[in-house]
Amino acid sequence: MNKTTKAETAVSILTESEVAERVEALLRQMSLEEKIGQLNQVGGADFAPGPKAEEQIRAGSAGSVLWVNDTKRFNELQKIAVEESPSGIPLLFALDVIHGYQTIFPVPLAMAASWDTAVPEKSQAVAAKEARAAGIHWTFAPMIDIARDARWGRIVEGAGEDPYLGSAMAAAQVRGFQGSDMTDPERVLACAKHFAGYGASDGGRDYDPVYLSDTQLRNIYLPPFAAAVKAGVATLMSAYMDLNDVPASGNRFLLRQVLRQEWGFDGFVVSDAFAVGNMVIQGHARDGREAALRGIQAGLNMDMSSYTYTEQAAGLVADGAVTVSEIEDLMRPILAIKVKMGLFEHPYVDEDLLAAVVARPEHRQAARWAAQRSMVLLKNEGGLLPLKKDIKNVAVIGPLADSMESTEGSWMVFGHTPAAVTVLAGIRAKLQDAQVTYAPGPEIRRDIPSWFESLMAEEAPKQPQTAEDAELAFQTAVETARAAELVVMVLGETALMAGEAASRASLDFPGRQAELLKAVSDLGKPVVLVLLNGRPLSINWAAEHIPAILEAWEPGTEGGHAVADVLFGEVNPGGKLPVSFPRKGSHAPLYYARNLTHSPEDSPMYNPRYWDGLPVPLYPFGFGLSYTTFAFSNLKVSAPQVRVNDTVTVSVDVANTGEVAGDEVVQLYIHQKWGSDSRPMRELKGFKRITLQPGETKTVTFQLGPDELKYWSTNAGQWIQEAAEFDIWVGADSLAALHTELEVVA
Repeated sequence: MNKTTKAETAVSILTESEVAERVEALLRQMSLEEKIGQLNQVGGADFAPGPKAEEQIRAGSAGSVLWVNDTKRFNELQKIAVEESPSGIPLLFALDVIHGYQTIFPVPLAMAASWDTAVPEKSQAVAAKEARAAGIHWTFAPMIDIARDARWGRIVEGAGEDPYLGSAMAAAQVRGFQGSDMTDPERVLACAKHFAGYGASDGGRDYDPVYLSDTQLRNIYLPPFAAAVKAGVATLMSAYMDLNDVPASGNRFLLRQVLRQEWGFDGFVVSDAFAVGNMVIQGHARDGREAALRGIQAGLNMDMSSYTYTEQAAGLVADGAVTVSEIEDLMRPILAIKVKMGLFEHPYVDEDLLAAVVARPEHRQAARWAAQRSMVLLKNEGGLLPLKKDIKNVAVIGPLADSMESTEGSWMVFGHTPAAVTVLAGIRAKLQDAQVTYAPGPEIRRDIPSWFESLMAEEAPKQPQTAEDAELAFQTAVETARAAELVVMVLGETALMAGEAASRASLDFPGRQAELLKAVSDLGKPVVLVLLNGRPLSINWAAEHIPAILEAWEPGTEGGHAVADVLFGEVNPGGKLPVSFPRKGSHAPLYYARNLTHSPEDSPMYNPRYWDGLPVPLYPFGFGLSYTTFAFSNLKVSAPQVRVNDTVTVSVDVANTGEVAGDEVVQLYIHQKWGSDSRPMRELKGFKRITLQPGETKTVTFQLGPDELKYWSTNAGQWIQEAAEFDIWVGADSLAALHTELEVVA
């Protein structure tokens, strides 16, 4: 295809009426089969079921294509759609671009740990620019499911346990992917997923059913989706699982009542992979005909590659179960988005563009910056960190220390070749005059392999270590550590241990990592533990015995450099946990915003719930240390009493009481003391990340109004704000002690 510049690909912004006119003109020239075809997303990969993509596109039976990541192939398929299909309607090319296309950013859970909405917004803007240069129009991101059970594998793709933080991160990702102009050739369509409740699956087991009250849905699991819709998200993806015994892809309550009627969403909804056809497996539909009918009646616009719509919808129209008008209503927003994006004017991608875009050094710089801001310092006993650069002999130990895959993390795009700076490489780059030795120790593997491994593998899987080889690797690692002045242990989970089909029963270190950590600690050397992981881990022994612990998550392409920047003090860590760290996997789901019981923790009758251990988090939500210290004081509310629907200002002074500059995340929590319904003991309702120089003090302000003080009431069956008294806390985490009160009167 010919080279084009951004100016040459610019598309005029149409009014809504102009878009509607073009859509109606297209409808008048399309056959019923073509209209149904726009509701069909074709799987373009070899493993995808159904007819070949070319056949479906040529027949006008495809509105979108996924599971392709090849610029030349995009143009080939688009040429068939534009020049050979009956109405010449261009395709939307879609792919999972979760936290980067070629330049990989920290996983979304890590981005949320920045508590800085600029991190996901800037990161996803780079991801969009690279993906669009490759020919991708639409990403299946952001995943904004609230997850309060760390055993659930897909917690890595979201923002953690809190709806307020999750909503802020959801809106930021939408802005990053889409920008403010759908015609921008450097942006992609966003897709908020999985609608809704997917993160609350039974036992944290991926795909299992979800049972949530209307109150839980409204107060906890739906707010991030509402925030994404408010931010202008173009599409949503329905979830796989049953929600209260109704599959999400056939759930009229979710897709029509909440999304369309209450929120006024005017984009379109795509199912998760094969989910329409899977309603037969789930027992919600008798056969494919009934599955298609349930999806259409629920308002599901696009069937992701189960081909249930293309096989059944025409028959449904023929026998009167569905009208042509209903089919047209489902496809209008799909055509409208294609018109708004300018795909009719510029359907092809410049095949030389991608190489130039991904080579931009500012993309790597942005990835390093995002990783730096996402890291959380969990422990720093005796001021071991930051490390001195004059150290002469450092051992870097652990199975993840030199793993590009584990550094970049879960959910890479199809065909991506890992190219990360590992922690080992980052430390060696920082200490070029020192001896930096390395030993991985025994390998770690899942007990049950992921089906993704067989799907994506280009070569035969590597055979597991023998017991003898593992023991030799263990002893070599210990001896390598013995010869060093200081040891950096890099432990956690591999990339395939978190993500889809990656739920766990335990949160312990996989393999012999805990044993290796103890053996190295017993040597008496200073030990720093760096965690690479996509979920909270149970690190109780490490929290008690290892002097310094840095949560680096899965930090992306520049992750190793960013870890070294933090370890050696060039960056002062300022991230905070977006999710509680349980002491045991069996404590999950564990979250801070619990309701008070008749026997709260400060009661003399308090029973710790479990007789074999305290169920409180090892590290609480919002927790994170710094190389400096901060003090909070002078907490004020602009008015001690306000009326319902009024807004007050909450202010607090924050001082850097240490000797180096640093970031603090100022967090505001509330508790409604009484009302129609019991309310959580604490709820996050504001946060700001600020930078303070040594000795500097800043006053931070928050607004508390109806949006922050209302809730969905079980008793009222609607959103309400009540006259009541409220506790207000401001501090550095969810255990903040600085307190005041507010009274709201009728």
